Amino acid sequence: MIVTTKQLFEAAYGKYAIGAYNINNLEQTMGLFRGCMDSQAPFIIQISKGARSFTHKNMLEALIRAADGIFPDAIFAVHLDHGDEATCFDCIASGFYSSVMIDASSEPFEKNVEITKRVVEAAHAKGIVVEAELGQLGGVEEHVKVDEANAKLTDPDQAKTFVEKTGCDSLACAIGTSHGAFKFSGSQGLHFEVLKEIQKRLPGFPLVMHGSSSVPQEEVRRINAAGGNLKGAKGVNEDEFAHAATLGVTKVNIDTDGRLVWTRVHREFFRDFPEKFDLRDPGKIFMSEYAKFIAHKNEKLGSAGQLEAVRKLVK
Repeated sequence: MIVTTKQLFEAAYGKYAIGAYNINNLEQTMGLFRGCMDSQAPFIIQISKGARSFTHKNMLEALIRAADGIFPDAIFAVHLDHGDEATCFDCIASGFYSSVMIDASSEPFEKNVEITKRVVEAAHAKGIVVEAELGQLGGVEEHVKVDEANAKLTDPDQAKTFVEKTGCDSLACAIGTSHGAFKFSGSQGLHFEVLKEIQKRLPGFPLVMHGSSSVPQEEVRRINAAGGNLKGAKGVNEDEFAHAATLGVTKVNIDTDGRLVWTRVHREFFRDFPEKFDLRDPGKIFMSEYAKFIAHKNEKLGSAGQLEAVRKLVK
């Protein structure tokens, strides 16, 4: 059942966070649905601008529709991740997405407000909810690239003004996370003091954490042992998700970790079975491993076991 992120956030606020997972292909889609059903968790499917052009935007939509029929008990939102204005309007017009994200965070404050407000007005006219972003995360994710010198935390006072001016439904905040696999070089962590101040100014308003993959060191070790070369990869401590949820974070974006699972499975498989060439062989392993990974993340987010409670609220 496809619902809006707004419905999921109303159920989760202050108690747990919803996992938002990016998909690009069949194997990720099946692993995601299986993992969320195994852990009985609501979830958000994220489709990025890059994923929409990887094969064709209609291909991913068809995969999701098929999975919705195969897993009729699943409850999830379909969300555009890091969209520019044109992509947001295309997704709004498609009638398929229940939620879009407009990322104009690289623009000056007033320009960000102007762009976001246009998207909000178009989306709300069709019952679609909007996530916006204020502040800039460091790192690289597809077309999003911000070096550390230009990364900046979200200003709590600006966050309140931004939400009031734009009418957005949720806000992605820069609180120390970073896109990609190389988030932290030392002992840095999340800036909970910033999150707390934003929540004070926007009580009850859903906040979003981008760049929240934990970059499991065991995955990195196994990838490197199988011929990879990921040096210094480090991510967000997943044990901090629960505390973030009490401070208004209702959505946590996780993409890089899923890519690491894919890389580890395929590197190890072809290392151990160099004579193999059937793509379905490692694909079967990946779907199973990805489902386990998703179920684990849902436990850390607190969304595991919440499916029936959410069902009662969205019916």
